[in-house]
Amino acid sequence: MSRTTRLSSSLLRVAAVTGVAALTLTACGSGSGSDSSSSGSGEVKVGLITKTDTNPFFVKMKEGAEKAAKENGAQLSTAAGKFDGDNAGQVTAIENMVAAGVKGILITPSDSKAIVPAIQKARAKGVLVIALDTPTEPESAVDALFATDNLKAGQLIGEYAKAAMKGKTAKIAALDLAPGVSVGVQRHDGFLKGFGATDKDVVCAQDTGGDQAKGQTAMENCLQKSPDINVVYTINEPAALGAYTALKAKGREKDVLIVSVDGGCTGTQAVKDGKIAATSQQYPLKMAAEGVKAVVTYAKDGKKASGYTDTGVTLITDKAQDGVTSKDTGYGLENCWG
Repeated sequence: MSRTTRLSSSLLRVAAVTGVAALTLTACGSGSGSDSSSSGSGEVKVGLITKTDTNPFFVKMKEGAEKAAKENGAQLSTAAGKFDGDNAGQVTAIENMVAAGVKGILITPSDSKAIVPAIQKARAKGVLVIALDTPTEPESAVDALFATDNLKAGQLIGEYAKAAMKGKTAKIAALDLAPGVSVGVQRHDGFLKGFGATDKDVVCAQDTGGDQAKGQTAMENCLQKSPDINVVYTINEPAALGAYTALKAKGREKDVLIVSVDGGCTGTQAVKDGKIAATSQQYPLKMAAEGVKAVVTYAKDGKKASGYTDTGVTLITDKAQDGVTSKDTGYGLENCWG
């Protein structure tokens, strides 16, 4: 339809309702969905599916995708699960987006293994599928992966913690994510590698799901088991803040070293405030922006993104340690998300 065609008010209302209905088809879970650019038959359709639409990390990822879509003349549809782990919702979103004619789908898999069959069906229909943040299992199930090197993120805080302990015997608590989740496993293993430790050196390990309240409970449990804990590794900053709350209640907040991963604005501020000693900052906006550009490139010249693209990680702390590269919270707050 030409831009100069005049529509009656009734037809405009019909068009609006139709647009909303079509958009709802591309959303799942919480019903999150949006079109980030003006409609047009020549635009490249891109889909973004996140684990949830409430986690600040994924909110920032969506912002990055929306901005990149506008800059590259793409039409963006978004969807999210009702909760972290909602594989069925993500499967439905993939099916709806393929039916809507997207050229590419960007996805943060809730279940790295269970999502693979749906991804394979989409790729068989010529849709470029790129995983963001979380790799699929196997990683080759998608065309490409744009993500933080989570092993490196863990290793950086492990190296930092080792240096900060200055030769003192470490009593380590690990507040992890959940069994079998690749991001959690990689960060945990990276921390141990950086610290020069093994799981045998961890006096208490608890799963938190990355949740602050569960992080607090996990820390309380660990303190009951091993009151002399002096190093706490956490999967993310909400878990770290939960651990800090539990430690403060016991008067231990100043003599226990807490390190974490994510680099959200709340977590980075907690580093500045001295609640967390250091965190490894990652960049969700960049992941999404690069993903949108890759889909547009594929649509225009058929060139597929492939392999793994490292979107970067930076150690953030105001208490730098010799031999460990880091930046201060001034830099962290300028580049944080959430």
